[in-house]
Amino acid sequence: MFRVPAVSLITVAVAALLGCTWVQAARSLPPWPVCALTACVSLCAALRARRRPALCHVALVSAFAAWAALHGVRAFEARLPREREGDDVTLVGHVIELPRRIDADTSFVFVPDDATGNDAALRGKLRLTWYRAEAAPRACERWRLTVRLRRPRGSLNPGGNDAERGALQRGVVATGYVRPSAGNERLATGTCVDGWRSAIADALDRQLGPQGSRVVKALTVGDTRGLDASDWDVARATGVSHLIAISGFHVGVAAGGGLLLVRLLYALLPWLALRVPRPIAQSVAGLAVAGIYGLLAGMGLPTTRTLLMIAVVGVAACRRQRTHGLTMLALALLVVLIVAPLSVLSAGFWMSFAGVGFLMVCVAPRAQGWWGWVGELLRAQAAMSLILLPMSLWWFGSASLAGFIANLVAAPLVSFVVVPMCLVGCALLAWPVLAGPLLDGAVWLLESLWQGLAVMAQWPAARLGVAEAGLLPVLLATFGAAWLFVPRGVPLRGYGALLCLPLLLPPRDEPAHGAFRAWVLDVGQGLAVLVRTRSHTLVYDAGPAWVGGRDAGSGVVLPAVTALGLSPVNRLVISHGDRDHAGGAASIAARYPSAERLSGERRRLSFEAEPCTPDRSWSWDGVDFRFLVVPRERSGKTPGNDRSCVLSIEGEGGRLLLTGDISDRAERRMDPASLAVDVPTVTTVAHHGSRHGSSDAWLAAVAPVLGVASAGYRNRFHHPHPAVVQRYRAAGGDVVVTADTGAVRIDFPVRNGPRRVREWRRPKDRYWRE
Repeated sequence: MFRVPAVSLITVAVAALLGCTWVQAARSLPPWPVCALTACVSLCAALRARRRPALCHVALVSAFAAWAALHGVRAFEARLPREREGDDVTLVGHVIELPRRIDADTSFVFVPDDATGNDAALRGKLRLTWYRAEAAPRACERWRLTVRLRRPRGSLNPGGNDAERGALQRGVVATGYVRPSAGNERLATGTCVDGWRSAIADALDRQLGPQGSRVVKALTVGDTRGLDASDWDVARATGVSHLIAISGFHVGVAAGGGLLLVRLLYALLPWLALRVPRPIAQSVAGLAVAGIYGLLAGMGLPTTRTLLMIAVVGVAACRRQRTHGLTMLALALLVVLIVAPLSVLSAGFWMSFAGVGFLMVCVAPRAQGWWGWVGELLRAQAAMSLILLPMSLWWFGSASLAGFIANLVAAPLVSFVVVPMCLVGCALLAWPVLAGPLLDGAVWLLESLWQGLAVMAQWPAARLGVAEAGLLPVLLATFGAAWLFVPRGVPLRGYGALLCLPLLLPPRDEPAHGAFRAWVLDVGQGLAVLVRTRSHTLVYDAGPAWVGGRDAGSGVVLPAVTALGLSPVNRLVISHGDRDHAGGAASIAARYPSAERLSGERRRLSFEAEPCTPDRSWSWDGVDFRFLVVPRERSGKTPGNDRSCVLSIEGEGGRLLLTGDISDRAERRMDPASLAVDVPTVTTVAHHGSRHGSSDAWLAAVAPVLGVASAGYRNRFHHPHPAVVQRYRAAGGDVVVTADTGAVRIDFPVRNGPRRVREWRRPKDRYWRE
């Protein structure tokens, strides 16, 4: 295996990577028999052409493209049939991974059995929620459950995550929730690795308390359930998320611990060398300890990659052969792509392999002595921070320039001090007297480190964002940053900085004076709208808040603002206090504290805001913003929905009317003269399309050419109501629904009227999307 020249194995791995990646850009895939046949024929062609490298590599690209397409087709076809969406089905299966309990609700991953007893022929993972679960499922248990399912689906927005891509890559075939049923019962308990992980996590909670153990559990058994949104925000802002998620380096430290144990054993018992050579014993022990740690950590991609590389080193040591670093990495890459070619859809795959690969190429150890070692450490950290920055911007929409400084302290402290203390402490949990000092010391170090990271997270350089760019600027910036760190003697190293300019200085397409554009974001059953004039940005509503401390403000709105290059937000308008409109408002207000805030229900917000009265109208860049009067009920008991701020945004070529959740009763109280204008009007459909809004008289006064209903996919309210859609069409307007279109961008130019520029879900541009 190791007689193959390094360059040959590397080029084969590159060909495999190109094939698996190239096919992911397809809008549709051929049937699986075609993919299987193509993979076989291409592989045979590659073997026959092994003496002609160019032809061999082309055939390998084709073979791996077909192999990845085969996995993609089978994974997509395994999803819940469309005709079974919304049905109640009874399934028998077992719980895997670590269930997450939030208040009275439990979220978990469930794998149905292939045996009889299942109403739906599902093969794959189900992501389920059990609301108000009295007997929460635990890892390894078998259950009979009645569930209501739907196909994996998520929101699609600029700068946002692609939930359907993630479901395909992880093998999730349906999502849903457990229905109340007398037939829901635990059938058996069991033993599995996830059960051991859960037991260790529970023991750490008892030893340290939930707050003190939250990071220790993440470092030892990959249990991140105790980390809240603020913890992750600090980690992302300081670039230390890879440390919390058990990086491959931690696995290497564990392997080093096994190696040191063998060295100590052989020092105490020298005669063992007569029985088993020490290099073989060290290799086996290092791989065994790393493997156990990897299993307890959940076997993520960085863990798997490191284990494969350790295995290669171990086999080479047993055969008394030397291995090249890039050879190990290439072999690990090949194994991953053969076993799981859809791994290329995950950010962890690229960050892990690219980070290690660039580090091997660009930062070769050269210096001698203590000072030289420090210099190489600084160079390595600078290289990783800059080279992975474009990838972070591509995958996550933001990156941290503070990560360089943060990791200089956090990486060695966590990897060489905290992780060994945690691992040894966990091994001694059966003896609390011995484990306590180690675990308490680790908690003290982590808390001290976290306090410093929390301060760094507030630095201006902690969150770098650039406007959404295409793939080419990201690739140019990545190779440009790597070119800066190639070994000395390579010419024109400094010119690598020029390749970063297309990403850092993207072309700006601002509206003309008197024009504006709007994005109605896909936030499910809620509302969030971005409006941009030539030099100002408005956010109207911030989407819902969800269980577990997450909200659309931080998860959808802020990433969209960054990706679209709209920062900073100048004004925040929250129509009223309902959770589906104001749930993410606090996150936006915290990120942009200087933004002016207005609301129709100020007392229901967690921050100060001004009332949205007509006298607070304003003008930006030739575009007029005015709040329309919505008279209150004469009884004085106006419902919260009817307190919504109704905002009219009028440019030279069109008007956008943002309606909040007003009902037809509020519409009848409004002055028709304030609704009519001389330019074409686009509206958000009031109350997501409730049948109690958008009356005939109101639509006749507004005369919309388009209504955008912000509603969730298969929402339980059945919004928008068919009667509302019919009323819009009778008034001469069309209706689009964000559940079908994803985010919608509408331009209001100076002339020619408003036009839809882009719908993020249509046309379908990836094979895994509905």
